[in-house]
Amino acid sequence: MGPDSPAGFYLALAAPFIAAAIAPFAHKWLGHRAAWLLALAPAFIVLHFLGYMVPTETADGILPSVAEGGRYLFALPWVPSLGIGADFYVDGLAHTFALLISGIGFFIVLYAGGYLKGHEHLGRFFSFILLFMGSMLGVVLADDVITLFVYWELTSITSFLLIGFNHKAERSRRAAIQALIVTAGGGLALLAGLLLMAAYTGTFSLSEMATMTPLIKGSVLYVPILLLVLGGAFTKSAQFPFHFWLPNAMEAPTPVSAYLHSATMVKAGVYLLMRLNPTLGDTVLWSTILPIFGCVTLLVGALLALRQTDLKLMLAYTTVASLGLLVALTGTSDEAIIKGAALYLVAHALFKAALFMVAGTIDHEAGTRDLTKLGGLRAAMPITAAAALLAALSMGGLPPFIGFLAKEYMYKGAAYPDLQSILLTTSLVLSNAMMFAAGFAVALRPFYGEKKETPKSAHEGPLMLWAGPVTLATLSLIGGVLAATTGDIIIQPLLSAILGEDVSVHLHLWEGFNIAVALSLVTIAIGTTLYLLLDRVRGVIAGVLDFIGWGPDKGFDQALAGLVSICYGLTRRIQFGRMEGYMTITFALVAVTFIVPLTIYGEWPSLAELADISDATFYELAVVFIALVGIAAVLTASNRLTAIVSLGIQGFAVALIFMLFGAPDLSFTQFMVETLSVVILALVMTRMALFKRDHRSFWQSMMDGAIAIACGVGLTGLLLSVLSHPFDGRLSEFFAEHSYPIAQGRNIVNVIIVDYRGLDTLGEIGVVLIAGLAILALVRLKPKPTKPSKADEAAQQVTREAAE
Repeated sequence: MGPDSPAGFYLALAAPFIAAAIAPFAHKWLGHRAAWLLALAPAFIVLHFLGYMVPTETADGILPSVAEGGRYLFALPWVPSLGIGADFYVDGLAHTFALLISGIGFFIVLYAGGYLKGHEHLGRFFSFILLFMGSMLGVVLADDVITLFVYWELTSITSFLLIGFNHKAERSRRAAIQALIVTAGGGLALLAGLLLMAAYTGTFSLSEMATMTPLIKGSVLYVPILLLVLGGAFTKSAQFPFHFWLPNAMEAPTPVSAYLHSATMVKAGVYLLMRLNPTLGDTVLWSTILPIFGCVTLLVGALLALRQTDLKLMLAYTTVASLGLLVALTGTSDEAIIKGAALYLVAHALFKAALFMVAGTIDHEAGTRDLTKLGGLRAAMPITAAAALLAALSMGGLPPFIGFLAKEYMYKGAAYPDLQSILLTTSLVLSNAMMFAAGFAVALRPFYGEKKETPKSAHEGPLMLWAGPVTLATLSLIGGVLAATTGDIIIQPLLSAILGEDVSVHLHLWEGFNIAVALSLVTIAIGTTLYLLLDRVRGVIAGVLDFIGWGPDKGFDQALAGLVSICYGLTRRIQFGRMEGYMTITFALVAVTFIVPLTIYGEWPSLAELADISDATFYELAVVFIALVGIAAVLTASNRLTAIVSLGIQGFAVALIFMLFGAPDLSFTQFMVETLSVVILALVMTRMALFKRDHRSFWQSMMDGAIAIACGVGLTGLLLSVLSHPFDGRLSEFFAEHSYPIAQGRNIVNVIIVDYRGLDTLGEIGVVLIAGLAILALVRLKPKPTKPSKADEAAQQVTREAAE
């Protein structure tokens, strides 16, 4: 795996899946300590993307190469005939996400080992979280749109398993199903949009599409492509009105919340928008839809965060707000504003993952995460309290943290006198103030103030629980202090990838007093006020929500209930429980399918051709006469069993025709099938309680007869119409030419069945096997003896006494 080999990259891509496969066994052998072994997979990915040699002789490693503007494509053929490949692309955007996914994933695996210590299904959880890690890594690295979609849907499936991990709880099951329906539905919309892009541009490569920006934006397909892509991104990143699934997903264990809902899954939609910004962005539609929905999501999420008392729910709603912020900033397509978005992307992943783990540690050690029941835990949990404070300082946008840099640069880019900028800036200030209050409520109230009694005697958690929060919160501080280095190594390549062009970034922790600093002071003032009045503000928001009474979450339940009702009603209409009705509808449609096209296109054979039997031999006419006799026997049969046996006469007549026209193999097959069919049907009929005679009315018999005649006439007309056209022997010639060289078989029919139609034949065998088993079960079915009632027993006793 030298510098000219991409083997290291593919090993890093496969590492989470390999670790997921061994996780149950590792847990069985090592217990919760298996987390240290399994964490080697994300650690390897981090080391690879930090310094592993890339496939060039001049580069020193992936990190410095990407920081200098390097972009690398790793291509594997998948379906080359369709131009689809398992292609992966590394640039500043993909590289940053890969480091966040693997770096935070390392601490999440350790955290899960400590948080779920002793859980009987911890090995399964390790597998799920590692599978998700690999899926998310594939999403951000994929260059081929089909590859991207496969990994995209894998994140939906694995998140379903993680959210519903506590499967015995109804709330967990509901949250998992809700998340799957919303995100998978959006995924189907995304697939349609990506396929439209691929069909129009002639390539499945996202990096190649980025070079065709004028072609796509000038296309009549731009609007449907954009709306479909936004459907996938908005559902994944919980944009209003699809935001409701993310807070409900807090039913998952805290390691899931800290990972999926801070740095990975919910950021997939944001990643997609940033990836497609050069391709679809900087249009009126893009710059209208994204800021509007982003700002609405931002304000709704921040308001609902202040309404909560559950630590995880407060953080969940601030995550919704943060996702809205990122979407709104990305939608501007403005370099200065998107610089703030790039900084906030990194800052949010660090402080939010840390705060989620802090909330989980409080719950794990104190037995509750209800904000109103917590206080004075700092003495018992000093390390966790310190990590929480550092993370909250970054979330609140205070210097010298990276969160401060993000807030300053987004304010600096958005502060212009036009109406759109004023609305955007106002939304940013108000929402950041509310998130300031929520962040410090999570970080301060459980640890400071009056000591409150908790369900468990709180104490500091083990290393596995506080290693992640401490490290991530410290990185938030380092990222701000070393602002210039952060800008050169991370933000510059990240911003260049989002904008689709090389840009120069120079970050400074302090640039003097300006409009951004003034807006920050306003934010801090409003946020501090909200924090001090949090209980009163919570009551006001709760009163407003109670007055409204309805929300998207309730609407989701109503939509599902309505869908079930519609499906039930439709099913009752078309599945009315009578086999005769199903058969009538089926054959009526068959008749229409035959007759209507023949009539529309004038393909009916002439009556003169049908009446011409001058070329028929006497034995051919004899076979036809036998078939007619069989039909008469079926129609005049006194009971159903006789009709079934008589029906075999037509099958034998067809077998004779095959034999007379030189197809003995088909004739033999027809004889066997017809014989078995008659025998099996007769056996089944003798076991079933059926009417001995036809119970249909005269008019129903006439209708059924008309449908049967229509099917026969239509099929006959179709066959004669086909035979009236010149024979096209290209397919026959192909099979005759290639059957022996390719399949080593001289019997063309056998080669077609076994080789060319191998899977089809296997399916037919499966159908016949299932049908045979069902028939065997019916033949062996015996009526269940019924216990005589007391009245029957009394009557039998009277009868016996009278006989005596």
